[in-house]
Amino acid sequence: MDTLKGIEAFVRSVEEGSIAAAARRLGITPAAASQSIARLEKSLGTRLLQRTTRRLGLTESGKVYFGRVRGVIEDLDLAAAAIAPRDDTPRGELRIASSVAFGRHVLAPAVSSFIQRYPDVSVELVMHDGAIDHIAESIDISVRFGQQLEPALIARKLVSVPMPICASPSYIARKGMPKTPEELEHHDCLIYRLPVHGRLFRWAFLRDGVRFEPKLRATVVSNDIDTLAELALSGAGIARIGSFISAPLIEKGKLVPLFAGDPSAGIAAVEHEPFDFYACYLDRHAQTAKVRAFIDHTQRTLRSAR
Repeated sequence: MDTLKGIEAFVRSVEEGSIAAAARRLGITPAAASQSIARLEKSLGTRLLQRTTRRLGLTESGKVYFGRVRGVIEDLDLAAAAIAPRDDTPRGELRIASSVAFGRHVLAPAVSSFIQRYPDVSVELVMHDGAIDHIAESIDISVRFGQQLEPALIARKLVSVPMPICASPSYIARKGMPKTPEELEHHDCLIYRLPVHGRLFRWAFLRDGVRFEPKLRATVVSNDIDTLAELALSGAGIARIGSFISAPLIEKGKLVPLFAGDPSAGIAAVEHEPFDFYACYLDRHAQTAKVRAFIDHTQRTLRSAR
C-alpha cells in the first residue's frame, strides 16, 4: 500500500505541477505527499523528481516511470468509477489535441456546441501539428487523419473531407488551366509538408476507380495549410486545400476547382482522394462518459454540416 500511495503522490505531483497541489487533490498534507514520494524513490533506488524552489521537473528515470505508472492510476480510477453508483453525465476536464487548421476551421464550432450541451465539461483544445503523446501530454482525444493513425490507439472516424485541387483566376489567366493531373508537373504547385514526419503531402486522384499520384513540381512548400491557401489566393500557384477552407473561397469565385471535367470537350472529371479524420483515444479511456459524449456529438455535428 505504501508503494501505491507513493505512485499516486508521484503521478498527481507531475500532473498538478507541484507536490503541494497534488497533496490538495489527494486530501493529505504536502509533507505526507513528499514523504510518500521519497519512500517510493528509495524503494526504486533512483531519483524521480528534480525539486527546486521554482519548479518541479522529471529526471530521465522519472519520465520513463511516469509513462509506465500513470496508466495504473487511471485504471484504478476507472475501476472505482465502474463500481460506483452509475452516473453517465459527462463532466470534468477534456483535453483534445488537433492539427491547427482542422481545429480552427472545423473542430472549434463542434467544441462550442458541445460545451453548451454539456456544461459540466471544460475543454482544453491543444492545437498542434506535430506528434502527440497521449500519456505524456495528458491527452484524452487526438483528432488525426489516416496517415497519422497508430496501432496503440483506438480510432473512430469523424468525417471524410474533400480535398480539391484549386487555383486562383489570376493564376489560371497567367499560366493556363491544366486539363489532367499529369500536367501538374509543368505548373507551380504549393505543397504541404506534414509536420509529424516531415514528408510532403501527396496529391492522390481516382480515375475509373484506380488511384494514382501524378508527378508534381513544388515551387513553394509550407507546413501551414492556411499559408498555402493565402498563396493560392494571391496567384502563386495550385494548391490542394481541404474543403473546410476552400469551399467558401470557391463559392465566392476566389478559387477555381480543377479537373472537374468538360463534357462538351470530351474531358472526364477526375476524382480527388478525400481525407478521413478520426478521433483517437487510449483503450482505458473508452468507457469515460466525457470522451464518448464528445466523439458522438462531433460525429453528428460534422456529418450534419456536410
